[in-house]
Amino acid sequence: MAPRESSGAVAGHPAGNLGRRIALRREELGLSLEETANRAGMASSYLQYLEAQPTAAPGVSTLLRLAGALETTVLELTGGDVDLPPGLGQAGRHPTFTDLTSQECRDLLSTHGVGRLALPTDTGPEIIPLNYSVVGGSIVYRTVPDTVPSQAAGAQVAFEVDRIDAAFSQGWSVLVRGRADTVTDPDDVQRLEEQAFSTPWAGGQRDLWMRIDPDTITGRRITVT
Repeated sequence: MAPRESSGAVAGHPAGNLGRRIALRREELGLSLEETANRAGMASSYLQYLEAQPTAAPGVSTLLRLAGALETTVLELTGGDVDLPPGLGQAGRHPTFTDLTSQECRDLLSTHGVGRLALPTDTGPEIIPLNYSVVGGSIVYRTVPDTVPSQAAGAQVAFEVDRIDAAFSQGWSVLVRGRADTVTDPDDVQRLEEQAFSTPWAGGQRDLWMRIDPDTITGRRITVT
C-alpha cells in the first residue's frame, strides 16, 4: 500500500475530492499518470493511490509539488476556493487578448456542460446558470414549465459559457445570441433525449425542452505569455 503522509496534511476538503481534482486537472492538461508523477517528482503508483483513495491525506510538500506539476494552486487542488468567484488573482504580466473564430467558438461550446442564460422576464432581465448540450448546432436545455428558464420561449436571449484559469489569470468566453423556443415535436424531443450530453444537475422531473438557435456566436480569449 502506498504511504500515507501524517504530518502537515491539508484539512478541510471533503474525502475523495482531492483525488478527483487531481485527475480532472491532469486530464485538462492532457497529461498521463506517469508524466504528472515525473513532473511532481513522485512514484506513479503513489499518484495513482492519491487519485483512487478517498482517505488519502498527502502533506503540504506533496501538494505543493502536485500543484506545480499541474500548473495550479494548492487552494484550487484541495477545493478551498469552491465558494469563491473565479478571477480573484492578479492580471498576468503579458496578457494577450484575441477574438475567437466562429469555429473555435463552436468547438468550445460543444465541450462545455454549464452555461448562463440571459433572458427578459416580467420583473426584469435575469441570468440563470444551467446545464446544456449542443445538438444540431443549437443550444438545448431541459427545464420545468413556469420557471424562469421556461420564460425564454419566443424571446431573443443570450447564452454564455466560459472557462477561467484563476491560477494563471487566463481564460475564454463564448457568447451566443438567438431566439429561444420550446421543443414540442415528439420526434425532435426523442432526438434530444437520445443525443443530449448532460442532464440537469438540479434533478427532478424536467421534461420541458428548450432550444436556442444561434443568430451570432462570438468569443474571446485571454492568454499569458
